[in-house]
Amino acid sequence: MAVPRSCLIALVFAFALFSSSTVNALSSNYYDNTCPKAESIITKVVKKAMLNDKTVPAALLRMHFHDCFVRGCDGSVLLDSTRNNIAEKDGPPNIALHAFYVIDAVKKQIEDLCPGVVSCADILALAARDAVTLSGGPTWDVPKGRKDGRISKATETRQLPSPTFNISQLQQNFVQRGLSLDDLVALSGGHTLGFSHCSSFQNRIHKFDNNHDIDPTLQTSFAARLQNVCPMHNKVRNAGATMDSTTTLFDNAYYKLLLNGKSLFSSDESLLATTRTKRLVSRYAGSQDEFFKAFANSMIKMSSINGNGPEVRLDCRFTR
Repeated sequence: MAVPRSCLIALVFAFALFSSSTVNALSSNYYDNTCPKAESIITKVVKKAMLNDKTVPAALLRMHFHDCFVRGCDGSVLLDSTRNNIAEKDGPPNIALHAFYVIDAVKKQIEDLCPGVVSCADILALAARDAVTLSGGPTWDVPKGRKDGRISKATETRQLPSPTFNISQLQQNFVQRGLSLDDLVALSGGHTLGFSHCSSFQNRIHKFDNNHDIDPTLQTSFAARLQNVCPMHNKVRNAGATMDSTTTLFDNAYYKLLLNGKSLFSSDESLLATTRTKRLVSRYAGSQDEFFKAFANSMIKMSSINGNGPEVRLDCRFTR
């Protein structure tokens, strides 16, 4: 079911009021005078972490996405829980987030060089960019000048788009953040990196609906492999599947597999549900350059979602 036009207009208007001030304040040369070595430090730390752990790029990209979709890009996903508050990182959709130590390592080096200048939110945005670029993907100038938020609540992670969402639910979720259907298709390409646990696609391979045990849009042999890895009563805690066939390489394989019935999530399959989104999937499957350009543009747009943070944290895990 399509999202009503009046609802979309209202959401876009609300987003515009919410975000305009911070977006206008961001600048690609924000630290040129105050901490000119910040970006090179981040790149060096991310590169070193990747050499030790191939899952780091996917972790940093997902962390940034999950940060921006809750309270805007304010580094709130980096805050630790306290005795009186369960933070975002401990909310159900974020339990599998990891590699926070990479951000900690960057922050320590930058604080030693430029104390109190570079926000954790900016570090995360830049680290996510580097994770993509160092994995063979595109690069882009990251707008900087975000401030860090002081509020982080696990309950608010319910706002994150679910892997079971249909196209209407995804569209509404993205529009609330000022992102279009085109952005949705491009940013979904981030699924080219990483790994998913069984719980995120269990709905497609067991008791799909009253007439099918398996989602009929799944390619038969691919579905059988998923069922083998993720049986109905799976007891292997870390069981799952890689997001595409080149899990550590940022490329357009995700879109090719999607067209061949080999996507993991219902939300992935939903990109074939409308003429516009399916056309974009086909375009990106056919041209990696087109995908890279669209992804970079949508990442700039997403990473500019206002977080309304008031400070620059000295430690990314705690407020001042």
